[in-house]
Amino acid sequence: MSEFFSSPAMQNFIAILQDAIAILKSETAMGIWETLYSTVLSTLFAYIIGLPLGVLLVTGEKGGVRPLPKCLMSALNFVVNILRSVPFLILMIVVLPLSRFILGTSIGTKALIIPLVIAAFPFIARMVESSLRETDKGVIEAAQSMGASPFLIVWKVMLPEAKPSLISGATIALTTIMGYGAMAGIIGGGGLGKIAINYGYYRFKAIVMWAAVILLVILVQIFQSVGTRLAVKSDKRIT
Repeated sequence: MSEFFSSPAMQNFIAILQDAIAILKSETAMGIWETLYSTVLSTLFAYIIGLPLGVLLVTGEKGGVRPLPKCLMSALNFVVNILRSVPFLILMIVVLPLSRFILGTSIGTKALIIPLVIAAFPFIARMVESSLRETDKGVIEAAQSMGASPFLIVWKVMLPEAKPSLISGATIALTTIMGYGAMAGIIGGGGLGKIAINYGYYRFKAIVMWAAVILLVILVQIFQSVGTRLAVKSDKRIT
């Protein structure tokens, strides 16, 4: 048994394991914080843009509660479709100069937020649009017959009625943005993606890479579980 543990292969494995543990001890806490920080902040800013845009895509169409000019609706749909069709890594490379112009850097967690927001808000707009289209038309017509303004119909009728679906969509958006952020590690982003790429892939430390992946999976599962529970709790149809 002692010969087995003293063999060159085992000694090499132990050295690799010790090195991986040292890296994880020094980098994991900051990596988790950077991942959460960039994900939550990017989701918040993306919703600030995407939620009103999704509302406009529903209310501004022909037959909506506040129809808008057809040319404006076509332009909004065009912008959303174009941004959604560009792969995230390509979009990030294109947008990085904007991060450098606004924030003074194109590397790290802070610079990652702007590309994440630009990549995420069209996706969020479409999810909000889909959620609002599930609203019962009869409820909207009843609100209109009572003289409610378009703003009140959106605020008091459409958004509350679509609340469970909106929460589910927010959960999907959060986990999707976290995945985008992890991919950004390959071109200078921060967080667990950086640990997996810089230490796991480039330095051939598979243990570090898999540890970072497992941590990302755990975070996704936590967000998904909390989001699902909130969506179910807010659904008035479930007693």
